[in-house]
Amino acid sequence: MDKQNLTKHYTNGEITIVWKPGMCTHSTKCWKGIGALPEVFNPAERPWIKPEGASSERIIEQIEMCPSKALTWKKNEG
Repeated sequence: MDKQNLTKHYTNGEITIVWKPGMCTHSTKCWKGIGALPEVFNPAERPWIKPEGASSERIIEQIEMCPSKALTWKKNEG
C-alpha cells in the first residue's frame, strides 16, 4: 500500500476521524502539550486513535489545530 495515499478512518458513531499518514508532519499537537488529547491520540498504542476517549466536540477542537491537516473529521450521516 502506498503510504502517501493511505487514508484511515476511526469513528465514535457521531463523527469519523480521518487520518492521512502521508500528510502527517508529526507535530505532536494532537497528543502532547497543553490542551492535547492523549486519551484519543496515542502513537504508542494500536490503534493509535481512540475516538471514544473524549467528546466529539473536544476531538473536533483538537483536529482543527492539526497544522498539516493530516487529521480531519466528518459528521456521520443519520
